[in-house]
Amino acid sequence: MYNKYNAKPIMKSLCVSIENQDSGESRVYVTSVLVSLFFMLFSFTIAAQQVNSSVDTTSILIGEQITYSIAVEAGENDLVVFPEGQTFSPLEMIESYAVDTSRVEDRLRLLKEYALTQFDSGSYVIPQQRVQINDRAFTTDSLRVEVRDVVVDTTKQKMYPIKPSVEVTSGFSVPAWAWWLLGFLVLALLVYLFFRRKKKKEAAANKLPPYEQAIYQLKQLDDSHLLEQREIKEYYSQLSSAVRRYLDEEVYDRALESTTGELILYLENERKSGKLKINDTTIEKLKKILQRADLAKFANSKPDVITAKEDRSDVELVINDTKASIPEPTEEELLRDQEYREKKAKKQRLKKILIGVVVFFFLFFGIATYLITTKGFDYVKDTYLGHPTKELLEGEWIRSEYGTPPVAITTPKVLKRGELKVAEEAKAVMTGSETFQYGSLLGNYFVSVTTVPLGPQTQIDLEKAVEGIYGYLEAQGARNILMKQEDFTTVNGAEGIKIFGTLDMENPVNGKFLTNEYAILNFAENNGFQQITVIFNEDDTYADELTQRILNSVELQNPGN
Repeated sequence: MYNKYNAKPIMKSLCVSIENQDSGESRVYVTSVLVSLFFMLFSFTIAAQQVNSSVDTTSILIGEQITYSIAVEAGENDLVVFPEGQTFSPLEMIESYAVDTSRVEDRLRLLKEYALTQFDSGSYVIPQQRVQINDRAFTTDSLRVEVRDVVVDTTKQKMYPIKPSVEVTSGFSVPAWAWWLLGFLVLALLVYLFFRRKKKKEAAANKLPPYEQAIYQLKQLDDSHLLEQREIKEYYSQLSSAVRRYLDEEVYDRALESTTGELILYLENERKSGKLKINDTTIEKLKKILQRADLAKFANSKPDVITAKEDRSDVELVINDTKASIPEPTEEELLRDQEYREKKAKKQRLKKILIGVVVFFFLFFGIATYLITTKGFDYVKDTYLGHPTKELLEGEWIRSEYGTPPVAITTPKVLKRGELKVAEEAKAVMTGSETFQYGSLLGNYFVSVTTVPLGPQTQIDLEKAVEGIYGYLEAQGARNILMKQEDFTTVNGAEGIKIFGTLDMENPVNGKFLTNEYAILNFAENNGFQQITVIFNEDDTYADELTQRILNSVELQNPGN
């Protein structure tokens, strides 16, 4: 700060004054001068943090916008907090823009803009705004704005009758409760399937073998006291069920649904063929028991208690005789049984897979419908199916320096050394040039940085250099080039020219033309020429933000630094 504020002459003057004073007076004089110098330096520090406000116009029509700006100069490590919210009343803030940062020598200049409006005519005062810089608060000046009515000349403006109201039908939208209901149903289905599967597993694990299960059912029948309660029909129903279920699982897999005559006929045929070594007495006992059970169940017959108890004992004898008469399965039967079990297990697995696929599709369809309804189809497609430019924008960015004189730039990918086609007349000027690039001119996104070192005596007129841009783009294969131009300043204060517009690039495979946008920065700094080129598809919704971020990161580095 001594060089900046020319403090050396002050110190020199101070020393001369001290030499001309005697010792007593010199101490008082030195103290006063040092205090004055302290406050002077302190005032320099405060002045370095300047806060200014302005508007682009002080007179608007009703509903027009005013751009209100707050400019702050501060150090790189200063914390600056701008006002937010509706602090501009009686004017209404309709948009708060991002802070624009630029560098002024060794300090930063922050520019914050707001869009304000008012829908009533009159004279309004924008109140002072509070800006916090570190622990110190600054206030801006209040500004007066005139809001004027829109004057309509009814002698020239034709008047029309008021049109009748028209009912507007809103587009279809899924109500919120429907999504809650859908989620509840899916959850209920999953819980039901889980407990149903668990119950089946527990039942299969707890199931007894056929013989033990039949004896267990007979014991349960003994403990039921159905005979004491004269429930003959229910007693015979359970008795016949016990023996039929055993035969169904061990002898005849249709014993439960067969009539008594069909079941007895099957057992007799099995005995005659030698497959079932059971005697006639056992079959006859079973026949009488089942017939008596049929009469009790369907004809309301009521055998006496003694007969019922005898039938219960005979059923146990039939089960025991049948178990003893069943021959050991042959190896062929065991193989058939194993094949049957495997097919059954496979069928169950396929059933589970099918249920899982249906549940997954149901969930996927519900979630996709919700996201498309709330976020939009393009968002869902680009986020979950992928979009190359969106992935570049959201990926990890890299800052590096390229070429001589060096250009510092932040890009989503590292630029690799390459070559660009140039017009014949420009090749001599481009001697010693270096080009670094990413992507392809026929791809979604293309970035290149080109630097050309020049001698100290060589001067480049950027306005004339713009004329060569057309030939440069044509050399890349561009057609139908529309060109615009504006001044451009980097964050570190380097001034150049920005050329931007649209062009068509021919696809050499199918011969079709694709419309692209482009932006080219030209600089003549540090004894060199620097050019940054960006080309992207016109319909790419993410490319504009990507381009602005790249161009705003450009800094021209002095080779001596």
